Amino acid sequence: MWPWGHLAVAYLLYTGYHWRRDRRPPRARPVIALAIGSQFPDLIDKPSAWTFGFLPGGRTLAHSIFVAALLLPAAYGLSRRLGRPETGVAFAIGHASHLVADVPPTAILARDLSATTFLFWPVLEPPQYQSPGSILAGFLGYSMGWYEWVQLGLVAVALVAWYHDGAPGLGYGRRALERVTGNRGLSEPKR
Repeated sequence: MWPWGHLAVAYLLYTGYHWRRDRRPPRARPVIALAIGSQFPDLIDKPSAWTFGFLPGGRTLAHSIFVAALLLPAAYGLSRRLGRPETGVAFAIGHASHLVADVPPTAILARDLSATTFLFWPVLEPPQYQSPGSILAGFLGYSMGWYEWVQLGLVAVALVAWYHDGAPGLGYGRRALERVTGNRGLSEPKR
């Protein structure tokens, strides 16, 4: 799944969970942690395998449930210690949804468990798939098939939900951009 698909799946799961539990939209900091968690496995594994050659494939170390079993409780423990337990929950939902969303739908429909071996790395070898050789090559070789259209549909639904929720996290992004650019007028309306 592509980064935008992972983010969409994670946001839809998290906002549904949050609305059901708290009857209000999610807050900004947990949504930012969710976004990081939804990308985290690929941010570790893809460069480590494709660019630096440290790992045998783009779905290995950070895609493993063994790493998740250590990482997610540690992230939650740290977030609790910092007084922000919801941030740890959001990161965990983002990370776990990434792992599940990386199982190909065709494998699920065919009940092909061999496509899930990446979840058990290093005990099991990850499935063999064509590596693009680099992250840039992966993006340049992007093509639209039915699965990519489904992901774009999920992105559209997630954007509507995010907008409905008040666009949590957008204010943080604006303020960060203002700090980087030195332009204090980004948040203020034009007169």
